[in-house]
Amino acid sequence: MLSFREKLLVSFLTLLVVSATVFWGKVIYYGLTEPIAKFGGEYTEGVVGQPIYINPLLSQTSDADADLVGLVYSGLFKYGNDGKIVNDLAEGYEVSEDKKAYTVFIRKNAKWHDGQSVTADDVIFTFNILKDPAYKSPLRQNGQGVEVAKVDDFTVRFELKNPYFGFLENMTVGILPKRIWQDISAERFSLAEKNLRPIGSGPYMFMDFQKDSSGNIITYKLSAFKNYYGGSPYISRLNFNFYPDSQSLINAFNKKEVAGISNVTPEKLGELKSSKGAEVKELVIPRYFALFINQTKSVALAYDEVRKALAISVDRKEIIDKVLDGKGLPLYSPLLPQMDGHVDFSADYAYNPEEAGRILDGAGWALNQESGVREKEGDKLEFEIVTTDWPELTENAELLKNQWGEIGAKVDVKVLSVSDFQQNYIRTREYPSLLFGQALSFNPDLYSFWHSSNKRDPGLNLALFDNKDADGILEAVRQETDEGKRAESYRQLENIIKEKNPAIFLYSQYYLYPISRSVKGMDVKNINSPSWRFADIHKWYIKTSRVWKQGRD
Repeated sequence: MLSFREKLLVSFLTLLVVSATVFWGKVIYYGLTEPIAKFGGEYTEGVVGQPIYINPLLSQTSDADADLVGLVYSGLFKYGNDGKIVNDLAEGYEVSEDKKAYTVFIRKNAKWHDGQSVTADDVIFTFNILKDPAYKSPLRQNGQGVEVAKVDDFTVRFELKNPYFGFLENMTVGILPKRIWQDISAERFSLAEKNLRPIGSGPYMFMDFQKDSSGNIITYKLSAFKNYYGGSPYISRLNFNFYPDSQSLINAFNKKEVAGISNVTPEKLGELKSSKGAEVKELVIPRYFALFINQTKSVALAYDEVRKALAISVDRKEIIDKVLDGKGLPLYSPLLPQMDGHVDFSADYAYNPEEAGRILDGAGWALNQESGVREKEGDKLEFEIVTTDWPELTENAELLKNQWGEIGAKVDVKVLSVSDFQQNYIRTREYPSLLFGQALSFNPDLYSFWHSSNKRDPGLNLALFDNKDADGILEAVRQETDEGKRAESYRQLENIIKEKNPAIFLYSQYYLYPISRSVKGMDVKNINSPSWRFADIHKWYIKTSRVWKQGRD
């Protein structure tokens, strides 16, 4: 018979052996197995705004609409994880020798959410609606001068009046099912019920939505489309909750009402409750901010040496750290590092106020010891920065003012409402310098931003840049379909812009995407617009199972 103390010791030793067996059993099991994605789970995201047009031809003015369109609909092409064009509904395409005809072959396994096949008739119908002014699509310009014809049930041909290297991007628009929309008139197009209860061919299909007492949609539900040609999505259900403003969105994330939020600005990052259960994805988006210089409105800024000195006395790191909380890329040209043809000018534009001072001294800009402002032949080194009342830009403008003050430039900052800014300054070009941003794609067409024909409204050449060599490059590159040749042309253009300094490039801000760590499989790095964060959503997963590791040679 064992004593009580002996029984206690035996029980302890038995428990120790069992615990050790379980522990080492788990270690061995986890060492011999690996987790893989499993179907199931539910993900809820918060978005500011209201869905109105879940219709690929009408969704361009609302992020809420664009997010849902990108999940429900498919285009012939789409943007991949790196922001570059890849096949979507198209399984391939051919381009004619003169670069004016694109023959696109549609996947035969592509289905609508109601089970019918996606065909050439749907593609032709969509592009004809897009071009028709009666339907008032914001994308109408993309279809001008383009004729589309049926070759067979799964082949279409697009005919262009002139070659255009960016035409594949125009074919990323979602395709509508003809049989659903063909009897809806242009007058009723934006009012149709299918704008909120869509039938598409994308990875997720419409399930339901809920409204509050005021008629606002508060939750929109999607379910995985198991017959999706890209493979059935792993996450079974997506829910989108809608909020009136960014603060409500952040509060919902902190209360775990949602597992992700569509975007957060750098200044709001600190309001997110730190948690091991979530992370903030830093996605590169092709938008940049720069100071655009109008040399016709400022005597000082018309001097080449002044613009050069200003460009090298910008401390971009200080701006990114203070304005963006470090969440951005410094820029020195209109192309981001992720774009073909980008030239690294970081050494040429390294922060060097001492060299800036020497450049100005050598060009006769003497520092007035009383005013602290440089002067040359009676002209003072002073000018005005015009910008909007966005906190990011106003803070940015003040930093530039202070940095340039150190080299003897007097800078005044004019902050305006967005409407005043657009109507009375951008449209009229009534500014000596303009602090603003521009949006591109990762396969950029710089024509409207830098060609002399776009110096006046509605053109986007905010620096009023006028250079014959640059114009020639911009005209030729639009018709160049060879990526290598196009990249070389852009390198030449960047060198021209570097020589003339019509603008001072500052930074590109990351798209900040807070999301639960329970969501795995997201490999997107570059997005052309916010909705493309879902480019590979059919590969995201929440549920996992373990399988035996495969033997290796």
